Amino acid sequence: MNILIVGSGGREHALAWKIAQSDHCKNLYIAPGNAGTGLCGTNVDIDILDIGNLRQFSLENRVDLLVVGPEAPLVEGITDSFRIGDTKHINIIGPSAYAAQLEGSKAFAKKFMQKYNLPTAAYLEISRDNISSGIKFLEELKPPYVLKADGLAAGKGVLILDDLTEAKAQLKDMLDGKFGKASEIVVIEEFLSGIEFSVFALTDGKSYVLLPEAKDYKRIGEGDTGLNTGGMGAISPVPFIDDLLWKKVVQSIVEPTIKGIAAEKMDYTGFVFFGLISVGGEPMVIEYNCRLGDPETEVIIPRIKSDLLQLFRDAVSGNLKDAKMEVDSRSASTVMMVSGGYPGDFDKGKLINGSEKIKSSLIFHGGTKKTGKEIFTNGGRVLAVTTLNDDYRKAVRISLSNADKIHFEGKYYRHDIGFDL
Repeated sequence: MNILIVGSGGREHALAWKIAQSDHCKNLYIAPGNAGTGLCGTNVDIDILDIGNLRQFSLENRVDLLVVGPEAPLVEGITDSFRIGDTKHINIIGPSAYAAQLEGSKAFAKKFMQKYNLPTAAYLEISRDNISSGIKFLEELKPPYVLKADGLAAGKGVLILDDLTEAKAQLKDMLDGKFGKASEIVVIEEFLSGIEFSVFALTDGKSYVLLPEAKDYKRIGEGDTGLNTGGMGAISPVPFIDDLLWKKVVQSIVEPTIKGIAAEKMDYTGFVFFGLISVGGEPMVIEYNCRLGDPETEVIIPRIKSDLLQLFRDAVSGNLKDAKMEVDSRSASTVMMVSGGYPGDFDKGKLINGSEKIKSSLIFHGGTKKTGKEIFTNGGRVLAVTTLNDDYRKAVRISLSNADKIHFEGKYYRHDIGFDL
C-alpha cells in the first residue's frame, strides 16, 4: 500500500514510525512532515489545509490510504473532498466534516451527549441573542465558571474563572470576537472536579477496538501550574484506572458513543478521542476529539504490538468487529521538550544536538526541520522523549535523563510528569 499521512507533529511521527514497520507498507509519504518523519518515509511540502494539492499528489503517487493527523483538515472537510471524483477510491482514516463536529463544535458535541445519555457536565449554549440567559445561568452555578468557545480555537478557547464578574465580562468578550468566529457561540459548563484521563477507539462507524489509554499533562509549569499548552508529557497505562472504572467507561461512554455515531449515520472511519474525568469514581465526558491526541499518541502507539496498518485496513473495509488489539504490558512515558518562551512567543531555528545518540528512548519529532545534515527547532513543542519500562516511574526517569542529553538553546521540559499518580 501507498500511504499519505497529513500533519507535521509528534503524533504524525509516531504514526509514521509505526506504519513504516508494517509489511503492508510500500511507500509512505508525510505532508508536510518534520525532520523525524523524514526518517520513516518521504516528506512532501504541502500544507495540511491545501486539500486540492493533497488530492493531486495522492493521484499522481497512487496513494491507497490517507491518514489525517490533525483536526483542522477534518473539520474543513478533507474526507468529504476525497470521497468524490477521481479520489473516491482512496480509503481514509478520518471522519467527515459533519462527524468531525464532535470536536469542531462544543455545542454539537453536547447535544450528541445529551441525546445518547452520555454522562457529562450541565451546560447552556449561548449566542448574542440569549446572552441574558447566559448571565442568569452563570449566577446559578458555583465557581469556578467554565466558558468554551464553540469552534476550534487552537487549544485556547476554554476559560476557567473563579470570579463571577470576570466570567460575565469574558462571556461578552468571547461573543464579541475574542476568539474570532470560534466564539460566536459559547458553551457555559458546570465545573467538574476530579482527575482527567483519555481513552481512544478506532472505529469503522459501527464497531470499534480500544487503544491503550493515557493521561497527559497540559500546564507549562511543574505541579500543573501556569499556562495551558498542547501537552507537556503523558503516561500510559493510567495507574488509577481499575477494572471497575474501565467497565464503566466502556459501558456508559464508549459503547453509547459508537452506537450514536451509527444511529446518526455519520461517515466515521477513524479515531474517537474521549476526554474524560473521574468524579468520585464515575467517568464523565469532558470533550470528544476526532483524532489522536499529542502527546498521548507518543505513549499509546509504542505500546501497540499489533500491525496498525492492518487495523486501518480492517477499519476502512468495515471488518473491525473481529479485529484484535495486542498491547505491550509495559508502561510508556513521554517528556515533551519545548522551545524557550512556549506557549507564548518563542524563536525558531535553534540547532538541536544529541538526539541521534539516544538509544534507550524513542525520540519523536514535533517542531523540527532538517537543513542539510543538521536539525533545527521549528515550533513550540520540539521533541517527545518516550520510554517503555515495567515501572512508569522508571520510564519517566529514563526519559528525563535522555532529555538532559539533548541540547538546543532555550530548551525546557517538565521534570514531574506522572507526579500525581
